[in-house]
Amino acid sequence: MPPETSTKPYLLRALYEWCTDNGYTPYLAVHVDAKTRVPREFVKDGEIVLNISFDATSGLQMGNDWIEFSARFGGISQKVEVQVPNVLAIYARENGQGMAFPVDKQAQADAGPELESVPSSPESDEDDPEPPRPGGNGAAGSNAPRGHLKVVK
Repeated sequence: MPPETSTKPYLLRALYEWCTDNGYTPYLAVHVDAKTRVPREFVKDGEIVLNISFDATSGLQMGNDWIEFSARFGGISQKVEVQVPNVLAIYARENGQGMAFPVDKQAQADAGPELESVPSSPESDEDDPEPPRPGGNGAAGSNAPRGHLKVVK
């Protein structure tokens, strides 16, 4: 009997759909390793937060193993590739509601000691603001309620 498929990619797709159906902006918090393709200048403490809304991405594909899309970072269009085991959380920017996940221990073990830089190609000079972190207060001085994330194992 083949190994059972993880529920994580299905939960990610369901929460993405819930966010978009309710007019919320879906964000992914991602653990960055050598296999993660993101612009390294936006990685902080080995993590990056990505806006995966329809308006912010092009060609979004949420498969069982990889999440892939193109997005603008500092006005520059770049290809993003994230392994599903590296997703730490998916949540709505507006209220913080969503779900957190533990990082797959095998994904961390596979991470190389060095992170490679991904070259960027200029296409526009539009700047995107840094996204809020899950559980944070959003914009400075914001009194928005904090969301609740649930760890799924």
